[in-house]
This record gives sequence, structure tokens and C-alpha cells, in this order.
Amino acid sequence: MKIHIKNMVSLRCKIVVKDTLSSLKIPYSCVNLGEVSIIENDIFETKREELKKILKRYGLELMDEKKSTIVERIKNIIVEMVHYSEELPRIKISIYLSKKLNHNYTYLSNLFKEVTGITIQHYIVLHKIEKAKELILYDELTLNEITHLLHYSSVAHLSSQFKQITGLTPTHFKNIKKYKKRIMLDKL
Repeated sequence: MKIHIKNMVSLRCKIVVKDTLSSLKIPYSCVNLGEVSIIENDIFETKREELKKILKRYGLELMDEKKSTIVERIKNIIVEMVHYSEELPRIKISIYLSKKLNHNYTYLSNLFKEVTGITIQHYIVLHKIEKAKELILYDELTLNEITHLLHYSSVAHLSSQFKQITGLTPTHFKNIKKYKKRIMLDKL
């Protein structure tokens, strides 16, 4: 049996969920971002409410509604794809999501927009820009390399979306962060 957990988007969240399941003696076989495979359904059902309460303390939520569960799975796939994969998939995102979730992309897209108020594409852009910000701050890659890594068609395209989301160009963002870091070091 698979259960879905809202806001489970980091490795730290996975550790919290594993520890919680172990402390409640709920047997599981696998914990992925947003999803847990439970081995014994009977034990889970008797401890469901207790699990809900503990997860809530950590900002996590056990999903009950089917629509919300699908939307949360879409979010988790996107977070994993953008932030934790070595490279974004080369196939179209619509095909990638449809295959991963076994649903028609039009259905997924409409459902996502209905529940979240934004499109899947906009959600992906938000995460790609967050990843770009992270990579810019690491200062290990050039803007050209970041553009290639995040599958933008050009530096201009990345810069345009970056400015649209953050209000800053990537270069200005980088310079502001360097300046703030330098001042913080001087204060020590």
C-alpha cells in the first residue's frame, strides 16, 4: 500500500518520516519524496491518526484526497527532477510526467492548475530559477554552464525568466550576494 505525504521535499523529511514510522512500529519497504510504501495495511490503519499528528509537528501532512495526492506527486517529481537529479530529462516534461504518473498530461495539467492556481510549467520555472540561484551562489559554474544544465535555450532566455521571477538579472543577483557576504565577513 502506498501513502502520500504533503511537503515531503527533502532528504531531511525522508529521515523524519522513516524515524516516525519506526517509532510507531509501522513496517515500510520504501520511503521516497512524498511517497511511502507500507507493508502491513492493518497496522497502518490502526496508527493512522497518530502518524498524522506526529507528521503535522514537522510540517508534513498525510494525504487523503485523491486530487491533492496527485498534485503532491507532481510537485515531488518536479522537485526531485530539478533539485536532486544530475540532469533534467531530455524528453518533454509533459511526456515525462505522464509516464511517471500514468495519467494523461492534459488531466494532470488541469488538475494542477485547479488545485494550486498556477500551471505546471510555471511551477517548473519557479524551481529552475531557485536551482539557478543556488548554482549562481556556489560560483562554480558559468552562466553558460547553468543555462545548459537547466536546459534553457540561451543565456538570454534564462536571464529573462530569472529577472521575471526575482526582479534581478543573474549577474546583479550574484553581485549583491557577493557584496553581502563580504560585508558579513568584515563584521567578524
